Amino acid sequence: MAEKILVVDDEPILLKGLKFSLEQDDYEVEVAVDGKEAYDKIMANNYDLVVLDLMLPEIDGLEVCKKVRETSMVPIIILTAKGEDSSKVLGLEYGADDYITKPFNILELKARIKAILRRVKVNDAGSATSVLNIGEFTINTLGRKVSINEREINLTAKEFDLLLLLVINKDKVFSREELLETIWGYEYFGDVRTVDVHIRRLREKIEENSSQPNYILTKWGVGYYFKDKK
Repeated sequence: MAEKILVVDDEPILLKGLKFSLEQDDYEVEVAVDGKEAYDKIMANNYDLVVLDLMLPEIDGLEVCKKVRETSMVPIIILTAKGEDSSKVLGLEYGADDYITKPFNILELKARIKAILRRVKVNDAGSATSVLNIGEFTINTLGRKVSINEREINLTAKEFDLLLLLVINKDKVFSREELLETIWGYEYFGDVRTVDVHIRRLREKIEENSSQPNYILTKWGVGYYFKDKK
């Protein structure tokens, strides 16, 4: 069955071009031209991925991302204008999985889409009946659910992938570049700050005190690693 993608942008020519190009790769593509339409469609449908422009009428893309994350973990790639560094970071803070800057090469966007969808498929299929119990963590790799002391934690697709990689490689230090390549599925397309934002969001969700983490630790000058505090 073809993966279903929602593309959201208020530029008709860009929207038409993206829809046509993605359909050439056998994706099922729907479109929305403003934030309200996008949010309504996401709530009413099961999309495999959303490509979301930030500058939208009705409701801006950041608010759409924030509202969607209250109930859905659908992977989101945000589109930002060149130089909007604060918007990129905010988009990631609000739960986006990745971003790409306009103007962009359609092949790069397709590579990012494929990387995210492939990662979700691999994690869903790779351990169909696997439940990992490490310290206070229970990780259901089939349902992509995480709980700490039986308290369920809502993670985005990338947050889940990042945590799973660190947990199953306990005490191994990963550089930000290694995490970017392994989790996002491409090398140096993105900004390593993407990793930092996701680590910060993970800490806010799983740590008692994110400023003094017990689980996801920093090896200064090297990278990040997971340590079971028990």
